[in-house]
Amino acid sequence: MGIKSLVESGCLTSIPPEYVFPSNLNDLEAEEQVPTVDFSQLTSGTPDERSKAIQAIGKACREWGFFMVINHSMPERLMDEMLNVSEKFFELTEEEKKEYAGKELFDPIRCGTGFNNGQGKMFLWRDYLKIHVHPHFHAPHKPSGFRETSEEYSKKAREVVEELVKGISKSLEQEEDYIHKKTDIESGSQLLVVNLYPPCPRPELVTGMPPHSDHGIVTLLMQNDVCGLQILHNGKWVPANPPPYSLLVNTGDQMEILTNGRYESVVHRVVVNSKATRITIGTGHGPPLSAIVRPAAELLDTTENHHLQKYKGMKYRDYIELQQNNQLKGKSCLDRLRII
Repeated sequence: MGIKSLVESGCLTSIPPEYVFPSNLNDLEAEEQVPTVDFSQLTSGTPDERSKAIQAIGKACREWGFFMVINHSMPERLMDEMLNVSEKFFELTEEEKKEYAGKELFDPIRCGTGFNNGQGKMFLWRDYLKIHVHPHFHAPHKPSGFRETSEEYSKKAREVVEELVKGISKSLEQEEDYIHKKTDIESGSQLLVVNLYPPCPRPELVTGMPPHSDHGIVTLLMQNDVCGLQILHNGKWVPANPPPYSLLVNTGDQMEILTNGRYESVVHRVVVNSKATRITIGTGHGPPLSAIVRPAAELLDTTENHHLQKYKGMKYRDYIELQQNNQLKGKSCLDRLRII
């Protein structure tokens, strides 16, 4: 049974012990503001505006690993439709959703609850739908309209990420196609993840997602009007409160490896509330599953003429398996690849 069904069953009189995951919700830094990047300045601004947007991206990647994007090219109509069909998916019966349960990590479509359906004894207050949408597109045939909407949304998300990655490349003082060439991200993997976090009568006892970093190059996220994402910044948890129709972007572990730590992946978590359901649509963008990402020679630190490589390379498929088959805990997966 999913969390949504559990909450709506009327049988929830207390939090099942396997879901208890206390977090320090008082360790917040509400004064900090997540950086904002104006996408229109990056793609259609004057040379000066484009330069400032690239500088803003670089500063956000260095200092936060996270930023909000406004004035982007994702149609508001499409964002609303994607949220609508996602909500309808979770309204399917348990029997209908079983068709998409999936048993293996790289199954094209998987839905479940918690973290990989409770594998590793991680019971989280969320239901999810994960779909591999690139380089080969997949989608459930229910509910009506989901396939068409998710295909359009996934394509548009790739277009937005393509422009952002160009800006990230330029902020590293490289050509705009630098990361594309190094990671083959255009023909790489794209995972669409729909998360549903139902309200919880005791939200302080559970977690939507524990502190973790993402395994890919970059993640693009949108949400409904309910917040819950928090970013670890300078040892404090900063709530992400994006304006309506903005997009949230964070750098992942493969970006940290490629840039040899110049642009670190960001640790983040999700908290839930007692009043409203939060829905998020994330697209994780990475290299091809067969690719091995290593620190780029041009981005290595040079000390006394010695190039210091901080990370080992690992096939992306193996890296995902390593992360997904172990307990989510900060950057414990990336730590296994550290050399210095």
